[in-house]
Formats: sequence, structure tokens, C-alpha cells
Amino acid sequence: MAAITLDMYQTLGLAIILLLLGTWIKSKVNVLQKYFIPAPVVGGLLFSLLMLVTHSMELVTFSFDSNLKNFFMVVFFTSVGFLASFSLLKKGGLAVAIFLFAAVVLVIIQNGVGVALAKAFGLNPGIGLAAGSIPLTGGHGTSGAFGPYLEERGVTGATVVAVASATYGLVAGCMIGGPIAKRLMEKFNLKCTDDSKKQTADSEEEKVTESSIFRATCLIGIAMGLGATITPIVKQAGLSLPAYLIPMLIAAIMRNIIDGTSKKTPINEISIIGNVCLSLFLSMALMTMKLWELADLALPLVSILLIQTVVMGLFAYFVTFNLMGRDYDAAVMSTGHCGFGMGATPNAIANMEAFTSVNGFSTKAFFVVPLVGSLFIDFFNAVVIQTFTSIFVG
Repeated sequence: MAAITLDMYQTLGLAIILLLLGTWIKSKVNVLQKYFIPAPVVGGLLFSLLMLVTHSMELVTFSFDSNLKNFFMVVFFTSVGFLASFSLLKKGGLAVAIFLFAAVVLVIIQNGVGVALAKAFGLNPGIGLAAGSIPLTGGHGTSGAFGPYLEERGVTGATVVAVASATYGLVAGCMIGGPIAKRLMEKFNLKCTDDSKKQTADSEEEKVTESSIFRATCLIGIAMGLGATITPIVKQAGLSLPAYLIPMLIAAIMRNIIDGTSKKTPINEISIIGNVCLSLFLSMALMTMKLWELADLALPLVSILLIQTVVMGLFAYFVTFNLMGRDYDAAVMSTGHCGFGMGATPNAIANMEAFTSVNGFSTKAFFVVPLVGSLFIDFFNAVVIQTFTSIFVG
């Protein structure tokens, strides 16, 4: 069997080509747009399927340089840390805090269900985590980060399971959200009382300049540098952490220190840098997947994901709705929670837009859900995942 080895530059070049290919395919296929399947997932998955064919036919094997993939991963999650502004959380009021609490509880339940079912199937508990909040609440970014982390701890196939579960979650979250909200509205005879025009939680965007991009780059670089210095010290103390966790925590600390001064964090620029790095990271993570490792896990994985879908639906119906006030706004937030609890924030917004376009707008839901889904949940999810990993995987 022939062997092809790609160095750092070749790996980056291929990842960019696949990203562009995925973008083009997504623009032509409506179903990919409907369920917000990321372009790097499309392109990267195609190449991983090609690798599956060549591996099965014993024609060619590929190996890649992972240095840039790991670098882009750390950059992205460091940018997530800068989004964790507790002044914004406070400004959002009690509703934001309650919804964040509900989202964190769901994260814990998803991991608990995943671990329990994995043990029931006689699998490594890490496979349960790879089909828990890592891909569902976390999405493809968290899957690409924690999959290799679990594999380093002996969980074979964790990355493939996590990425496959994340793709499933994008579709499932959109499918169950609308029916749940509709059922709640009919059962409790809910009516929209919001006459305001549509608005989102996005802050006013300022002009992006070379200077502001440079400042954002400096902040991310400093957080990453401090994190890289502290992480080995933490490991020497006996606590094994993913490479991005400490930089992300430091970024959150830096953000909240800056919020206490007259300075302003260049959050738009940090988000741009983070999103670019996420796309490149995902492309690299998907194109290097070993899909043949999924064969023996197919039936248990399908069973776990179907049960996770039921759990999400029940949680949104009985917990999210009741915690958020049992009114029309709560029903809209329930469908939104299905979106990012199984997929991503864009799915949550799509669910809410589809429901409110027919039944009436909800200013509260369109403020609370994106704020929690895009700014806070990834931060708390990473901490919970790490806790479960240390307990059940080691």
C-alpha cells in the first residue's frame, strides 16, 4: 500500500482547497444550507470518504502534520474565552442567567446519559462523552478539539464518533424544535404579546481596521502564550487538561479585567480571527478522520443519539419551558434550545425564526438565546466536559 505524507504547508493547502470546495458545494445544495452544515465539514468529509475508499481497497494511506490544526484549535477556543463577559451576563438580567443555568444542566445530563449508555453497551465511557455534550451542545468545533483529547486517553474512534454525532445533531435539533414549540403553544393556549420589531443581541459593530485587528491578535497571542506557560505547570501537578482550556480561561479573565476599565475589548475582530481559525481547524479535523473506526460503533452510536434526541425534546418541553416562565417567550426559547442544544446557535435562530414568522416575534427569546448560545455556553461546556473526562476517562 502506497503512503502519502503531507507536511505542515501541504496540509494547510489541502485544508483550504477542501474548505473552498465545501463552500461551493454548500452554495449549490439547499439541504446543506437549511440545516447549517458548516462548509469545512462538507469539504473535509468528502476527503475522509476518499480516504475510507483508498484504505478499504488497500491502495493509499495518508498522514498529515497536525501542528497547524492544534494551533488553529487553540486560537479559536481562546477567542471563545474573550466572549465570556460577566458584565454582559449581568446586563442580560435574570432571564439570561436562568437560561444559562438550564443550558449547563442539559450539558451535564447529556454527558451523564452518554456515559451511562456507553457502559450499558460495554463501550469505553469516553465514547459516551463523544456522543454527549461534546458534539451536541458543543458542535463540530468542540468535537474536533475533544475527540483527539479523548483518543490520547485510549478512546479509539472518539473523533469520528464526535464529528458524526455533531452532524446528526445539526439536523435533529432543527427537526424537533418546531413541533415542540407548537405543542406547547397549543396545550397552554399561548399568544404572542410582543409588538416590537425584530432585533438581536448583537452589539453595534464598529469599523474593523488594521489597528483593531492587530490589537485583537495581540490579546489572543498573550492569552495563548500565558496559557502555554501555565499548562505544563498544571500537568506537573497531576491534572491533565486539553491544550486550549487554560488559554481560554485566561482570555476570559483578561476580558473581564478589560471590562472593568475604560478600554474596550475588540470583540468583533477577535470573533473574526476565531471564526477563520475555526473553519481551517474543522477542515483539517474532518479531512483526517478515520471513518473505518466507526464501523463497530454504528449500532450503539445510533441508539445513543436517538435517546439523546428524546432527552433534548423532553428537557426543552418540561424544563426549559417551565424555567423560562411558561409563556409564549418560553415556548420560543424551548425551540431555540433544541437548536443549539443539539446543534449550534444558527440552528437555534433558524428554529425561532421559523416559529415566530408564523406565530409572532419574541424580543426576549431573540435576546436571551443567542447571548447564551454564542457567548457563554461553550465556556461552561468545556469545563463540564473536562470534569467528566477526568472522572470517567482519566
